[in-house]
Amino acid sequence: MRKPSLDRWLLAAFLVVLLSSSCASASKKEVKKKKKNKEVTYDGTSLIIDGKRELLYSGSIHYPRSTPEMWPSIIERAKQGGLNTIQTYVFWNVHELEQGKFNFSGRNDLVKFIKLIQKNGMYVTLRLGPFIQAEWTHGGLPYWLREVPGIFFRTDNKEFKEHTARYVRTVLDKMKEEKLFASQGGPIILGQIENEYSAVQRAYKQDGVNYIKWASNLVDTMNLGIPWVMCKHNDAPDPMINSCNGRHCGDTFPGPNKENKPSLWTENWTTQFRVFGDSPVKRSVEDIAFSVARFFSKNGTHVNYYMYHGGTNFGRTSAHYVTTRYYDDAPLDEYGLEREPKYGHLKHLHNALNLCKKPLLWGQPRTEKPGKDTEIRYYEEPGTKSCAAFLANNNTEAAETIKFRGKEYVIAPRSISILPDCKTVVYNTAQIVSHHTSRNFMKSKKANKKFDFKVFTEPLPHKLKGDSYIPVELYGLTKDKTDYGWYTTSFKINKNQLPKKKGAKTDVRIASLGHALHVWFNGEYLGSGHGSHDEKSFVFQEPVALKEGENHLVMLGVLTGFPDSGAYLEHRYTGPRSVSILGLSSGVLDLTESSKWGNKVGMEGERLGIHTEKGLKKVKWQKFTGKAPGLTWYQTYFDAPESESAAAVRMSGMGKGLIWVNGEGVGRYWMSFLNSLNQSTQIEYHIPRSFLKPKKNLLVIFEEEPNVKPEIIDFVIVNRDTVCTYVGEDYIPSVRHWTRKQDQVQAITDNVSLTATLKCSGNKKIAEVEFASFGNPIGTCGNFTLGTCNAPVSKKVVEKHCLGKGECVIPVNKSTFKQDKKDSCKNVVKTLAVQVKCARDRKN
Repeated sequence: MRKPSLDRWLLAAFLVVLLSSSCASASKKEVKKKKKNKEVTYDGTSLIIDGKRELLYSGSIHYPRSTPEMWPSIIERAKQGGLNTIQTYVFWNVHELEQGKFNFSGRNDLVKFIKLIQKNGMYVTLRLGPFIQAEWTHGGLPYWLREVPGIFFRTDNKEFKEHTARYVRTVLDKMKEEKLFASQGGPIILGQIENEYSAVQRAYKQDGVNYIKWASNLVDTMNLGIPWVMCKHNDAPDPMINSCNGRHCGDTFPGPNKENKPSLWTENWTTQFRVFGDSPVKRSVEDIAFSVARFFSKNGTHVNYYMYHGGTNFGRTSAHYVTTRYYDDAPLDEYGLEREPKYGHLKHLHNALNLCKKPLLWGQPRTEKPGKDTEIRYYEEPGTKSCAAFLANNNTEAAETIKFRGKEYVIAPRSISILPDCKTVVYNTAQIVSHHTSRNFMKSKKANKKFDFKVFTEPLPHKLKGDSYIPVELYGLTKDKTDYGWYTTSFKINKNQLPKKKGAKTDVRIASLGHALHVWFNGEYLGSGHGSHDEKSFVFQEPVALKEGENHLVMLGVLTGFPDSGAYLEHRYTGPRSVSILGLSSGVLDLTESSKWGNKVGMEGERLGIHTEKGLKKVKWQKFTGKAPGLTWYQTYFDAPESESAAAVRMSGMGKGLIWVNGEGVGRYWMSFLNSLNQSTQIEYHIPRSFLKPKKNLLVIFEEEPNVKPEIIDFVIVNRDTVCTYVGEDYIPSVRHWTRKQDQVQAITDNVSLTATLKCSGNKKIAEVEFASFGNPIGTCGNFTLGTCNAPVSKKVVEKHCLGKGECVIPVNKSTFKQDKKDSCKNVVKTLAVQVKCARDRKN
């Protein structure tokens, strides 16, 4: 009888052991999955993450300026470009558009964005504001903040500090709740409070000093386990780290304000943001690379590219006059495509600096000045062979020879050569060996079927209600709900006031503080006027036909965004300020304060939401007959452009207004504001693929100007299938040939030689060699021409190496192009220029 009992006991014991083993195994797996908490500290050399010094290559990518569907690709490309950190602002006015109602969904899903960065093994710098500037409307501050009684922004003001503290704590508590700080195992290693405060501090005097100390204390006392910076604020209070913004922080930054703080560069501007009316402005990658190499040669250990991907100011989010396209000339363009050679040349720079990592972080700096325009900066770690040198030539016109440690080095004009072992040149900032690309906008066959436009024209108001004796300020009138505010007034003219002289003119004169204006007099459209980003104020003056008795004036004030910079932002005003009638026999008639003004906010179409499928039915649409007045809504349908490439709408033929696709705000367009080259600043407007359905996509346009031509609008597919190379035979071979083992820089390949690389994106292959010349070709990618010297076999050689391949490598030397024995221009330093066309393999 005891045996079954014993068997049961043994079975129970076995199950207990089995379960214990299983639980222990699961527990071990949980430990493995648990993210390691990392302490982030700093000293006078660098940030120290989890006990290790780091060189940080960071790029600004703003989550509301792209879509969640685009984020993975953009972040992955940033990592492939050699970045290990992503920096973003936090946009208060997208998260708390209405007071007390926070939104962290869709394009505003900050948590999802940061977790994607973490998934890619990268760090995050979080720039909280509250003010961010960023060419974003109102500098990121919500409009409702302006209407808080007694408030003054960014100073020692009780109301502003109360709302700022609540916002900051809401965001940081959310990050903490999601365990996103490095101290919790998350990716956030650095925070920023306030933004470029030195630009306004003088205006606020002691209150500004008090405010900055308060802001510093606010985040410091939250004990989140990360350091905090204040950019472009040299007297940032402890423990804030003062950091640099600008193009050449290696020369302009006075350095940290305490010896125990590292040199950090929070904004290295990769280009210039654009405003409507601008001519094209670019910053060369050679200049960016030079500035970064110089900063790291002078104790810098962190650089952030502002922007690395600029993206799109969707809807009405841009600051005044700023284009919908933002920082398109960044290493990743508006569509998230690699802009070469900016992307590749900076990637190579990061590789070169990584080869210098040990001496830069642990070595002692030394400087030599061998000549007027030359400089040697190098780092050596005592007691080791660890050494890295930066040889600089500041002469902008000629190469210079620098002698260093018994060897001579020829340094190209205004460039820096990097020697990670103080012997071997692996990179020069002026010599680009990465490939180039040219962007193409290809007209879509699928989307550009004949459009059937229907129109709805806004009714012109006559006598609006209102009791103001001056035109109401436009920011306050619209409350950032719309770009448009109506003004109407009426006034009587008697016979004695009319001009006595036959043919004498009478004018209406309107002085406006910005941004744009449309005017009607007695029902007749007089025209429009506008200011610019640099000079917002303007005067509109046109002849009017006065009549005896009552006359009616209608004005439409137009915004292009709220201001984003400067002191006392809450007291910035815009809109019509002075209205008068000139040419009367009785003198000037000032209507500004002698007449009552009526007002209305926005367009009727906006109120009814006719940019959406649901709202379309709320008005009666007419067939477009080829001509329409201003303030007209246009709607049509189109199929999504073919392929998976980025898509855009080209607004040729239009004037100024707003675009929606399937109810999503694409942004503001302004084709009629021409630059000094007589061109529109922006023509193509990005439509993210996530906005589109396969068929029957609704396009709605609100157009302010009359007599436009919507039939000229077309949809385009965006690619960078034009790929080029431009490599001189005297260039340094690619840094990709080198690696570092212990204190030695070693070649990865047996033969380190100069080559040119061409690479198609995705699974595309080189389908055609459009240009090839080994000689002295001129031009740029997309526009090469032969020079006076050219190897006749150039095209055949390139075709042999490249046709049908996704990537090809061409040796750059005389022998490859049969110029080693028969050289028709021996005294010319040869350059290889190639342009190819990439395309999908039709077999696939």
